[in-house]
Amino acid sequence: MPSPSPAPTPADDLRRLRQALLAAGYTVDGVPRALSAQAHEALAAGDPAPALRATRDTSAMSSLVRLFLLGKAVPASQCAAALDPLTLDQAVGMGLLTAEGDVMRAGLDVRPYGEPGAGWFVVSDVAARPLRQDHVLGVGGASVTLAQATVRDPVGTALDLGTGSGVQALHLSDHAASVTATDRNPRALHLAGMTAVLSGVPGWELLEGDLFGPVEGRRFDLVVSNPPFVVTPAGRFLYRDSGLPGDEICRRIVRDVPGLLTDGGTAQLLANWLHLRDADWVERLEGWLAGTGCDALVVQRELQDPAQYAALWLRDSGDDSADGELYASLYDDWLAWFEAHRVEAIGFGVISLRRNGSDHPVVSVESHPQPIEQPIGPTIGSWLSRAAAVRDLSDDALLHTALDVAEDVRLEQRAVPGDGWEVVAQTLLQEGGLRRRAGIDEFGALVVAGCNGAEPLDGLLEILAPAYDLDAQDLRADALPLVRDLVRDGYLLLPE
Repeated sequence: MPSPSPAPTPADDLRRLRQALLAAGYTVDGVPRALSAQAHEALAAGDPAPALRATRDTSAMSSLVRLFLLGKAVPASQCAAALDPLTLDQAVGMGLLTAEGDVMRAGLDVRPYGEPGAGWFVVSDVAARPLRQDHVLGVGGASVTLAQATVRDPVGTALDLGTGSGVQALHLSDHAASVTATDRNPRALHLAGMTAVLSGVPGWELLEGDLFGPVEGRRFDLVVSNPPFVVTPAGRFLYRDSGLPGDEICRRIVRDVPGLLTDGGTAQLLANWLHLRDADWVERLEGWLAGTGCDALVVQRELQDPAQYAALWLRDSGDDSADGELYASLYDDWLAWFEAHRVEAIGFGVISLRRNGSDHPVVSVESHPQPIEQPIGPTIGSWLSRAAAVRDLSDDALLHTALDVAEDVRLEQRAVPGDGWEVVAQTLLQEGGLRRRAGIDEFGALVVAGCNGAEPLDGLLEILAPAYDLDAQDLRADALPLVRDLVRDGYLLLPE
């Protein structure tokens, strides 16, 4: 069980700390300027040497960087100067610093976050080894992935399910009138509250409890979640292990989250899912989404085999640096679990749902391991909007619509030598967004080429029918499903 939450940190102390950090220039844009771009990039890549060299003076910035970004001990006198008007006693009292004789070390991780000028700070636990069971993670690759994937339309109410240190709630504060954040870990809620006040965005509703229990019966315009999605044989850490078997935590959120959405509301979560022997992973994910009444887009970004996956998460928790026998035992347990449950691989990605009240929602499960445009949130939001629009458009209305080709669409052809060059394959591709690629035949390529925003689709098909010696009605029946898919996926655009 998690340990009891610390006593609330006085808001005035957090405001004093914010004043000190801003005065020192310890911000998203200030730190790279102080260290140099080269030292900052090296630090982000895991090499602290250039940053250590750049912070050998006694300035407030150097003291803060050494404390919070480099994990070094700093003389108490320098800490006092860097944190003024916050006193050392107040800093120790809130857990920010720990005293070791006449030097201080960081007791919490405090680092600038967000866009330049945002003035945000994320408070989390220091990554000391071994990790505590209720360890609260800071900004990581998963949290950044979800932040980039979230649709940022203005909303009235937003929920961050499993907030951790409050990273997603910070972003929600920029476009939601009210933000609710939940977590089953009381320590996470404590640090998320510190994140909010220290970032100058107090006012979050912080609720303790597991999954949807704390907000039962309520509805939100937007729900985001970076849940404890890691597939493990045994729960060890609250931030990553749900205690539920396999990928059940992600399936359960997908099944239950529609009940928390307002009409037209959106939910987005990071997830892991299992690829099982003798089972189609796409069909498995479609089964999660069946009956939810939501349009949904699943984007798989990564795929790992069981051995890679176990090693990744053992490194994440520091178990790779522990006793060799312990590491081998944990690794063996993990691989044995995967073998017993017929797991061939584990997928990672983003699941986005929108409640549109349709009896025939649009669901697409896709794999996109290629580099994509970031942030991808606008692309996901556009897909959800187009899916609803094209679903609700009758065949007759679509035939009388003048479609246009999106500006980033290109046609790639593969040809082999023969009598001249013989085209053997054609691919439509997008240079932006998810950078989709879709094979297309000669007829489909001609339809796309003919969509110029002026000629209705029906008129274009009337022109193409004689060229293929087809009845226009038969051609319409063949073309409409293709065109609907091309509109949904953004190759063709409806009039604004």
